[in-house]
Amino acid sequence: MRPSRFNDPEDAPVNWRVLIKLWPYLTEFKTRVWLAIGCLVAAKVASVALPFILKDTVDNLNLNTTKEVIMAATLGLIIAYGVLRLANVLFGEIRDTLFGRVTERAMRRLGLTVFNHLHKLDLDFHLSRQTGGLSRDIERGTSGVSFLMRFLIFNIGPTLLEIGMVVGLLFYNYGASFAGVIFVSVVLYVFFSMKATDWRTKYVKQVNQADNNSTTRAIDSLLNFEQVKYSNSEKFEANRYDLGLAQWETARRKNRLSLFALNGGQAFIIAGAMTSMMALAAINVANGNMTIGDFVLVNAFTMQIFMPLNFLGFVYREIRGSLTNIENLFTLLEREPAIVDQPNATELLVTKGEITFENVSFSYHKDRQILDNVNFVVKAGSKVAVVGKSGAGKSTLVKLLFRFYDPTIGSIKIDGQNIAQFTQHSVRQQIGIVPQDTVLFNDTLYENIRYGRPDASKEEIEEAIKLAHLDIFIGRLPDKGDTQVGERGLKLSGGEKQRVAIARTILKRPPIMVFDEATSSLDSQSEQAILTALREIAKGHTSFMIAHRLSTIVDADMIIVMDQGQIVEQGSHTELLKLNGLYTTLWQAQQKNDDDA
Repeated sequence: MRPSRFNDPEDAPVNWRVLIKLWPYLTEFKTRVWLAIGCLVAAKVASVALPFILKDTVDNLNLNTTKEVIMAATLGLIIAYGVLRLANVLFGEIRDTLFGRVTERAMRRLGLTVFNHLHKLDLDFHLSRQTGGLSRDIERGTSGVSFLMRFLIFNIGPTLLEIGMVVGLLFYNYGASFAGVIFVSVVLYVFFSMKATDWRTKYVKQVNQADNNSTTRAIDSLLNFEQVKYSNSEKFEANRYDLGLAQWETARRKNRLSLFALNGGQAFIIAGAMTSMMALAAINVANGNMTIGDFVLVNAFTMQIFMPLNFLGFVYREIRGSLTNIENLFTLLEREPAIVDQPNATELLVTKGEITFENVSFSYHKDRQILDNVNFVVKAGSKVAVVGKSGAGKSTLVKLLFRFYDPTIGSIKIDGQNIAQFTQHSVRQQIGIVPQDTVLFNDTLYENIRYGRPDASKEEIEEAIKLAHLDIFIGRLPDKGDTQVGERGLKLSGGEKQRVAIARTILKRPPIMVFDEATSSLDSQSEQAILTALREIAKGHTSFMIAHRLSTIVDADMIIVMDQGQIVEQGSHTELLKLNGLYTTLWQAQQKNDDDA
C-alpha cells in the first residue's frame, strides 16, 4: 500500500494561511457575507441581553410594591425576553441562510477546480494514484469547506465575541473577581481542550488511516471483480478486508477512550467554574452587595458561556482537520502537470494529416531508454503499421502522439507543425483512437458511443453502430441502445467493447486515426468484417496502427518494425519478407501458431 501523498489532518500543524487561499472562493457573494456577519453580531447581542432580562424579572418579583405594578413590570420583561429569544433565533437562521449559499458555491467552485486540474495532470500521476484514497481526500477537502465555515464563522467566532462581551459586562457590573473567574476558566478550558485534542489526534489518525486502507482495499477488489473470481480468491480478499476492518475497530476503541478523557477534563473545569461563580454570587447576596436577580444573571452567564465551549475539543480537531484537508486540495492544485501548453500555444489545424517523428528519443526514467532516435513519416491518407516484440516501444509512440508525454529529444509534427507548440486539447481533437483496452463508462451503449462526439445526432450514432457491426448485437438486446454496460463495461465481452470503441472513433471522424491492437479481442470472422469497415472509414484519413496480428496489416502502405526502442526495418509487407529479417521471423512464428491452432 503506497503512503498518502497528502498531509494527514491529525499530524499537520494548523495552517491558518489556508483561509487566505480559500477567500477568493468566498467572495462571489460579498454582500451576503457582510449581512451574515451583521446578523451574527445582532444574534449575540440579543443572547447577551437575555440574562439581564432574567435578572430584572427576578428582582421585580421581589419588589415591595403593589401586585398590579409587579405583574405589569414582570409581564413587560417577559415579553421583552420572548422578543430577544426570538430575535436570537431568527438572526441565527437568517445568518445561516445567507451564508449557506456562499459556502455551497465555494464548495462547488473548489470541487470543479480540483476536478479540472486532475484531468490536466500527467499520466504518471494517474498511473500511481490510489483512486479510493484520492476520492476520500477530495471529498474531505470539499466537505471541510462547509465544516470550516459553519463552525469557525458560526461557532468559534460568535463564542469569542460573546466571551469578550460577558467578561467586560461582569467586570463593569460586579468587579474583577467575577470577570477573572470566567476569564481564567475559559483560558484553562481552551488550553486543556487544545492540548488534549492534540494528544488524542494520533488515535483519530489511526481511525482515518484504517478507514482509508479498508476502503481502498474494497474498491480495488471490486474493480478487479473478474480476476478475484478467476483466482477463486473471495476468501483471501474477505480476510484482507476484515484485517483492515479489525484495525479500524481497534483504532475506534482507542479513539473512544481518549474522547472520554477529554470530555471528563472539560466537565471538571466547567463544574469548578460554575461552583466558583455561584459561591461568589451567593456570598455577595448574603452580604447585601447583590440581589437575587444578580445571582440568576451570573449563573445564566456562566452556563451560557460554557455551553458552546462544550464542543470545543471536537470543533478544534475538526477545524484543524478541515484546514489540513483543504490545504491538501490546494497542494494538489499547486502540483504542476508534467505536460503543459506553452504560453503562446494556439489551436492545431490539420489539413492533410501527415505525421512525422524526427529524431525522437524518450525515457520514462533516466536509467531506462524506451525510444532511441526514432525517425519515420506517415504520409497523409496512408496506412502505416508498427510491429515488434513486447517492450519494443510501440505503444509509447501513441502516447507521445497524444502528448501524454513529450519527447526527451526530437519532435513530432503533424502537417509539418510541431505538436508541442499547440494546445493539448486541439492536438487530441484531431486524433481518434481504438485502444487495446477499451474503457467504457457505467452508462448506456448509446451514451458510450456518443462519447466520441457528444453533439452527435441519433442518426449519426446509428450509422456508426452499423459501420462498427454492432447493429445486430444491439438489436438482440431487450433495451437496445439504452442497455447499461455496467462499471468499466463488465456486461460486455472484449470484442463487444472494442466494437463500441470503434464506433466512437467512427463517430468522431478525425483526420488521423490510431488503432492500438484494435481487433485483438475479435474472432476471425468479426475481425475481417471490422477490418473491411475500417478500410472504408479510413479512406481519406491517415491511419496509424499498432499491430500484434501481422495478418491484419499486410495491406499497410508501410510497416515499421521496432526492436528495443529503435526502428530496425521498414517497408511494405512484401519488401520486409524479402529482407528475411526480424519481420520475417515474426511472420513465420505467427503463421506457425495459426497452423498449429
